[in-house]
Amino acid sequence: MTVISVQDAKLFIRQQTALIAPPLTPEIRLHLATEITPIWEATEETLAKRNIPPPYWAFAWPGGQALTRYLMDHPDWVRGRRVLDFAAGSGLSAIGAAKAGAALVEAAEIDAVAIAAIELNAAENAAAVRVVMDDLIGQEGRWDVVLAGDVCYEKPMADRVIAWFRQLAARGVTVLMGDPGRAYLPGSGLVEVARYRVPTTLELEDRTERETIVWRLMP
Repeated sequence: MTVISVQDAKLFIRQQTALIAPPLTPEIRLHLATEITPIWEATEETLAKRNIPPPYWAFAWPGGQALTRYLMDHPDWVRGRRVLDFAAGSGLSAIGAAKAGAALVEAAEIDAVAIAAIELNAAENAAAVRVVMDDLIGQEGRWDVVLAGDVCYEKPMADRVIAWFRQLAARGVTVLMGDPGRAYLPGSGLVEVARYRVPTTLELEDRTERETIVWRLMP
């Protein structure tokens, strides 16, 4: 299997995206797709042969936007603490945590292009974010706070992630999740901490606005 280089990934990102501030976080600019179909087709044509996942990193999903807005408005959750942005996508929440004063921020992804996107986005926002290309599920970790936006859209993923999050919470880690009503969000063990209405596009969602909740996951 051919692996895309960091340089090629960053070139692809620059060619296929524009620097845009998501609706809920105007303080942060990200390399995002302005149209959905072209970048999806470009990814398939350019990267599919290299076993690269779809470009989820190219969109500011509602859960991540809500979570980031909350952190930037309530920085005490992360100030001076060690933070992990899990399945970080564009790195939006990691950047928000860094801007809110976290002592250490790691952004984890398993997609090489997402890792490149996070590096570009962090640099654009002068945010100190350490990228980690690894499936961290099951690791005890070195974090005080774990962030996750929109991770409950597929059952196998949600089951693995939530079980791990509960283990982390039982060890005293604060786990905050942003979720716009995905199908596999747990039905119990969650405490609502904030609620937002996030503008969306019909190209990605089934409505033009989604009510999105920031949850704290309990052990």
